Amino acid sequence: MALLNVASAIAIFLLASTYAFLSLLPSNTAKTLSVSPLTYSLLFFNNLNIFIAMCEIVLGLNILTIQQDYKRLHAKYSPGNHEWSACVKFLTMPIPLSQLCSGKHTWSKMWSTYSLYDPSYQNQESFGFFIDFGNGLSTIPPSILMNLAMVLDTSSYADSDSWSSTVLSPLFVGCVGLAMYWQVMYGTIIYVLSFMFNRRYEGKSTLEVSLFVGISNSLWFFFPIAGIYSCVCILRDGNMSVFQ
Repeated sequence: MALLNVASAIAIFLLASTYAFLSLLPSNTAKTLSVSPLTYSLLFFNNLNIFIAMCEIVLGLNILTIQQDYKRLHAKYSPGNHEWSACVKFLTMPIPLSQLCSGKHTWSKMWSTYSLYDPSYQNQESFGFFIDFGNGLSTIPPSILMNLAMVLDTSSYADSDSWSSTVLSPLFVGCVGLAMYWQVMYGTIIYVLSFMFNRRYEGKSTLEVSLFVGISNSLWFFFPIAGIYSCVCILRDGNMSVFQ
């Protein structure tokens, strides 16, 4: 197995991005160790959402490539219900450094592989396609905003006339964060209902559907609940003390 593959690239991104934001904490290492579980949880989720949002943009920009690759994968793995093997092969696929940031040659395969479980993702007319493409275009800036609000000393901007006093104000952060977390949670709920209503789980094992559809999408249900809670606290308290 290559050292740099899809799974390890995702893990490296999450670790590096989380560390990068934690390094902005206005204090020493001792305070970093005292960061609340809520802050760690939302930093992890926001960075995961940023990564997936970039992949969702890839989904929208490379739908024709995804459709072609899906047909190839479907012909190879669907007979005999070997979709599991396709997922494992994707996660362990080696990534040359020259293609690490290639949406067309690398990350579009995420969607052609996932389409083996839900073909709506290779159909640009489906809800799943558009809700994810829309989330990709709209949720990266709010995710970054929430991360900055969690790790920066926003109290130092309270009496400032700079853009930071407005962008990182509790009112702005709370409203934007509340809108984003509700958007991704509601989209997830409707997507799962659509998946179940249209019986796309038929022909797949319960374990496979639970892993590749249930657990993966549940992250965009449970973590946003924590995000909504934190934003309500920000608006109620008028500060970021919920993260301390």
